Amino acid sequence: MNMAFYSASVGALQQQERLNVVGNNIANVNTYGFKAERPSFSSLMYGYVNGIDNAELPRGSGAKMSMASTDFSSIGIAPTNRAQDYAIIGNGFFGLVNPATGERSYTRDGSFTLSEYQRPNAAGVMEKVFCLSDGEGNFVLDQAGKYIEVKEGALSQPVGVYDFINTDGMEHIGSNRFVPVAKNGAVRAGTGTVQQGVLETSNTDLATEMTKIIESQRSYSYALKMVQTADEVETTINNLRG
Repeated sequence: MNMAFYSASVGALQQQERLNVVGNNIANVNTYGFKAERPSFSSLMYGYVNGIDNAELPRGSGAKMSMASTDFSSIGIAPTNRAQDYAIIGNGFFGLVNPATGERSYTRDGSFTLSEYQRPNAAGVMEKVFCLSDGEGNFVLDQAGKYIEVKEGALSQPVGVYDFINTDGMEHIGSNRFVPVAKNGAVRAGTGTVQQGVLETSNTDLATEMTKIIESQRSYSYALKMVQTADEVETTINNLRG
């Protein structure tokens, strides 16, 4: 079979993957704290895999969406006048921890709420307190890594800001939360400042996303045309053999 058929079919599939990323960005245009993803492509024709006896074997032809990197840039904040809403002005993330598993994650979405938490008081008796949380079972951390209790509308400690030397490639685990990978380095104190009563807006640029849709539509159309042409060539050759 002509390799053009396979290259074009792979290309069409990858444009569908690109549209999935673009569609998710557009769907979250009004999601506070959302960070758009930017799909990146790489060529398969010049890629190789290690075979038997370390032989380099070609892994195909065409293109592949190699990654979808997250754009952590900020384009503005929106006032909400809600006491549990916070935004980071500058670089950094809010720290979150799951009290059941101890898993830590980080987010730019500061639309928090109050959740109940049982802890022992000075007499050792368990008492109910309210802590700042993301509403999904994760508690917000102060700069020392402790839960932030809320009493009569006042925070026991200021909301902490965390950051990393390199934020590229942080793993997106859903709900606007991220976890670091090895190349991000150790967590450190962030330089951003926290502002109450406002939320960071989504950084999705509709004009950019619509341009990507047009590009994907045209690429997809051309790829399918190539599939059709390659199939017609194969049919013609087979008929000549008869």
